[in-house]
Amino acid sequence: MDDAPFTDAPPRPGEHRYLLADVFTHTPFQGNPLAIFPHGGEVPPECMAPIARELNLSETVFILPPEDPAHAARLRIFTPGRELPFAGHPTVGAACALALLGRVSMRQGPAHPEEETDRADGLEWAEFTLGEGAGPVPVRVTRRCDGTGYGARLETPRLPESGPPPPPPNTLARILSLSPDDLEGGVWSAEGVSCGVPFLIIPVRGTEALARSRVDLAGWRETLASWWAPHLYVIARELGGAGHVRARMFAPDLGVGEDPATGSAAAALAGYLAAREASESGSFRWRIHQGVEMGRSGILETEVELEEGRIVRVRVGGGSVFYGEGRLFLAGE
Repeated sequence: MDDAPFTDAPPRPGEHRYLLADVFTHTPFQGNPLAIFPHGGEVPPECMAPIARELNLSETVFILPPEDPAHAARLRIFTPGRELPFAGHPTVGAACALALLGRVSMRQGPAHPEEETDRADGLEWAEFTLGEGAGPVPVRVTRRCDGTGYGARLETPRLPESGPPPPPPNTLARILSLSPDDLEGGVWSAEGVSCGVPFLIIPVRGTEALARSRVDLAGWRETLASWWAPHLYVIARELGGAGHVRARMFAPDLGVGEDPATGSAAAALAGYLAAREASESGSFRWRIHQGVEMGRSGILETEVELEEGRIVRVRVGGGSVFYGEGRLFLAGE
């Protein structure tokens, strides 16, 4: 899809325009759906949460003028249940929207040797920073020179942080409607990790157990609703070989029964994996496949940089495809 249908014309008085995108995919109706309000500064702040509830997508992002003049924009991000200080798919989608609407200057050609491409149309790219509740988020957005094929990569505002010990395996298995034998153990035991939003990462033994996972809401409320990391990121390792992971994300606390592709969870998972699979120094990458069980397959590319055994950077990236736009009218404006 080219840029022609999407312009940055200011909305008329009382009108609030939004874009519709699918993120962590290049295919419409796959990945994670997102509503983007490019003139979010004109939306009354008290209306943002109700708008997100009404649209009922995994997340809705409002692009506002930056508070720091060194930033390209400020983001406010809402699930149907609450505002988030940081989230991956709204950041990736908003970054791509800024490129789509011509708000950032795109340069031609690969900026880094690892991004050399044999595609005849080459790449355009831009690097900038977005302000979010968790802190500044550096991003790099790319698109093919024909104006299609948007993608972005973010660097997390915080490095991975581990939480307190989670409930015992028997309890976690019961919450996921699984047998304790379905959960991995030892070094691959469950752990709470956060790069701005905390997730409980629970490895299970294979994609069959992953597919059977169902959250017992009564058990979740009793045990995890008030715990440090109430959101569940259930994973099965080595799909199709080392470096591939399948995942599902359940977040009753956010009003999200299951999320198709979760960048903030992928960032936390990258920290979890780096502690177990990476060596002392270098860059390490994993490809996370999420949303398969929902019929909305997405791919999240993660990267961790280590120096002498210490994580110094975590990045998450993927594609975005824009497929529609809408107008919203608020009474009384």
